Amino acid sequence: MSMCKTSCIKGGIYAVFASFNVLTLLFGAAVLAGGIYAGAPRHRGATDCERFLRAPALILGAAIVVVSAAGIAGACCRASLLLWLYLILAALLILAALCFAAFALAVTNVGRGFKEYRLGGYSSWLRRKVEDGRTWGRIRSCLAEARVCRSLQRNRTFDEFVNDHLSPVQSGCCKPPTECNFTYLNETYWTKPPSPSNSSNPDCNTWSNDQSELCYGCQSCKAGVLGNLKNSWKKIAIINAAFIVLLIVVYSLGCCVLWNNRRHKYTLVGK
Repeated sequence: MSMCKTSCIKGGIYAVFASFNVLTLLFGAAVLAGGIYAGAPRHRGATDCERFLRAPALILGAAIVVVSAAGIAGACCRASLLLWLYLILAALLILAALCFAAFALAVTNVGRGFKEYRLGGYSSWLRRKVEDGRTWGRIRSCLAEARVCRSLQRNRTFDEFVNDHLSPVQSGCCKPPTECNFTYLNETYWTKPPSPSNSSNPDCNTWSNDQSELCYGCQSCKAGVLGNLKNSWKKIAIINAAFIVLLIVVYSLGCCVLWNNRRHKYTLVGK
């Protein structure tokens, strides 16, 4: 054990490699803890929204923790087997991150932002996912928990309301489409016209002044969620790119560590 510690202290590249892996280990542990916390039983039990977010966090966090632990153990003990395991797992993690980056670009690089949101402006894959009844039920649960529409209630005039910069979700889920010609009473309460609307938009009949319903069942609400998702994934793509760069740097250090480890063994055998 003392020889393992000594070798870890003496090798500068081993220390740097181990330090980087300690950082990624802490990051992975934080993600894993977040996933566990999201599914932990509460007084009322975990919500649908929290359960929906739990699985990806658990998978990602566990993968990062395992890869980082293998790297730290391999560096400190200079075990070639662990270093080989680290390189294989890290390569798979980098590949997964690259695939996610390509996927994010593919599904978000479609359409443009509109004040009135429609599903036709997004990729067919995303539309199918968000229109799935089970998936939309979970998303709807998240919207209700976040109270995205109640935050609009500020007793503003119609002119003040229309000039406000609403998020895609607020625009799609918290007000009827403009073409429905509803009369504004407040931010989340609108009066239907006395005569049936000439619009073919089904959202005109879906809208409800029930504050728990509003336009949560509307196509425009689903499109608004995709609009928010598109904006969020652009930010995630930037973070993911930085994470890929970090993984590649640490992976390169791992290659150097393994090469030094093998060279050191060959030197000892020669002696």
